[in-house]
Amino acid sequence: MPTDADLMKLYSSRILALAADMPRTERLEHPTATAKRRSPLCGSTVTVDLQVENGAITDYAQDVKACALGQAAASVVGANIIGLTEPEVRAGRDALHAMLKENGPVPGAPFDGLEVLEPAKDYKNRHASIMLAFDATLDAFEAAKAKA
Repeated sequence: MPTDADLMKLYSSRILALAADMPRTERLEHPTATAKRRSPLCGSTVTVDLQVENGAITDYAQDVKACALGQAAASVVGANIIGLTEPEVRAGRDALHAMLKENGPVPGAPFDGLEVLEPAKDYKNRHASIMLAFDATLDAFEAAKAKA
């Protein structure tokens, strides 16, 4: 059972700073695609707007209603997503999932800032919220492909 000290470590000042300074929060006027994901366990939601050209993200916006952990993850994703392709986003998502669920290594660049969430491995009830930004982004890629 986690202690109060464990919870303090989990909600570190770095996580809270990322959550407070989330980039790309203004919705796009004419996105290529939009997708929304919700965590059924905690009710957190992330809506993502993507502008995609030649398979790469040229603009990105996110509306995040999540706990500090989900917000911190979305902050790192939003700060590093421009220019990436669907396989690159999927690789980042899979690396984060492995870090949380399988004791995998910290995701590599450009998502290496997600290392701040390593203490969340022990809080399985937070994993879905942490994954929302990636999952919504991948859903938006799928919606963009369906439109094309």
